[in-house]
Amino acid sequence: MTTRIRKRTGRSTVLAAVVVGAATVLAVPGVGHAQGTTYYLSLGDSYAVGYQPSPTPGATSGFTGVVAAAKNFQLENFACGGATTASILSFPEQYCGANDLVNNPNGYGPPALVATQGPVTGTQTQLQAAEAFIAQHPGQIGLITVSIGGNDVTPCAGASTTSPYNDATDPITCVVNGLGPIRANVTTLVDGLRTALTTADGTKVGKKVPIVGITYPDVLLGLWVNSGPSGAPANSPAFPPSTANQSLATESVLAFEGSTTLNIEGLNPALAAAYKTAKGKFVDVTKKTGAYTKLTRTTKMDIASLGLGTITVPKAVQEVCTLTWYCQLGNIHANTTGYNLIGQLVTKAAK
Repeated sequence: MTTRIRKRTGRSTVLAAVVVGAATVLAVPGVGHAQGTTYYLSLGDSYAVGYQPSPTPGATSGFTGVVAAAKNFQLENFACGGATTASILSFPEQYCGANDLVNNPNGYGPPALVATQGPVTGTQTQLQAAEAFIAQHPGQIGLITVSIGGNDVTPCAGASTTSPYNDATDPITCVVNGLGPIRANVTTLVDGLRTALTTADGTKVGKKVPIVGITYPDVLLGLWVNSGPSGAPANSPAFPPSTANQSLATESVLAFEGSTTLNIEGLNPALAAAYKTAKGKFVDVTKKTGAYTKLTRTTKMDIASLGLGTITVPKAVQEVCTLTWYCQLGNIHANTTGYNLIGQLVTKAAK
């Protein structure tokens, strides 16, 4: 098998808006594939890549670096920015980040840091590459994490009568209509990973390797203090929020959490159910980052980079402003503080 070193060029597909500046997370140095090494495999999208746009847009070690350091595992990162639950099963990883309109028409990328990239051969998908790695390293896989699903519903934020998506003209129905394929694809993914582990290590050992799925901070809560992609100027700090932005921020919580009262299934319950099929664990990052706190619970906030002075906002909004770049520049990715928190949550779940 030949190992491909993937290009780091290309554009990252984001959930809601433009790429913006941030401080980077320190990379975990690559080490040799020594016999006896315990490996940590990462699959997924730009959150798994650890994407941050400053000082130069691209990959950092993100939450995976935090986990690898805490567990003392060698990271093999197969993730690709912009990945969806469909592309993780179908897109040839060798083209991740490639400026190639034929083989990468959706502009997936960037891949993980070169120092932490997992080996990919030929037209292998993320799942196939991970399965091959597991087969070649029996008894050496200590942890697998997956960050996927957000890009499947990204366009739902803009669903309207003039721009329908998923056969829906509103964000909530759009998300709900997309949950079937998301659930099916994630189930296929985690079942494939678990089968690879039990085949390589035997059923008893293979069932014990943690597979941990994560979701995301509810960045659209940041619309409370950001003009969003339709603002003038777009994606800039603004307060008070427009009626439309406040409404979308409120609906975003329902899209993640769902509601038994309204008979609405959210993204996170659907993901949790899919991971459970293969005895995987699920970290509800949305909940852990305070998004489910009632929006009537307010606090005073003064973040210098926003330039808005001291304002009163929902506590959940303050949390997302602290952990991501959305409030400042309309970017959906976690900042260093956010990735570190996600890493700590995953490390705890992986025990």
